[in-house]
Amino acid sequence: MAKPERILLIEARYYEDIADAMADGAIAVIEKGGYAYDRLAVPGVFEVPAAVRFAHQSTTPYAGFCALGCVIRGETDHYDHVCREASRALMDLSIEESLALGFGILTCDTRKQAEERAAVGGRNKGAEAAEACLRMIELKRTFHLAPQ
Repeated sequence: MAKPERILLIEARYYEDIADAMADGAIAVIEKGGYAYDRLAVPGVFEVPAAVRFAHQSTTPYAGFCALGCVIRGETDHYDHVCREASRALMDLSIEESLALGFGILTCDTRKQAEERAAVGGRNKGAEAAEACLRMIELKRTFHLAPQ
């Protein structure tokens, strides 16, 4: 069986401009690494882990996953719950399912912080998540783990 050469970008679209900037950074890294990619939009960060699981359980094999999104602190503790639970769920999936997963979920106090961390040509965390995904694919193959 051929190794999957596609990466799935799961994008929380709640802050569309930030999601687009992060995706642009991730796509540049993925293409430079010689991979193709698919993009999957979900409403917000809370939905990202379920989308990763759905895709992993589908018949489409992916070499890795890149989780992208942004949560900006508001006036309630909703921020804390979403950040904690989405992060934990993604970690659990990566460990339990041996997924090559790049974590690109911004957790920021302000929109300005999020924009700075998403800016292409700046501190683009989408690109960093894609780099992590590629490295984990490489590591997984080093240990001859079955493709996803």
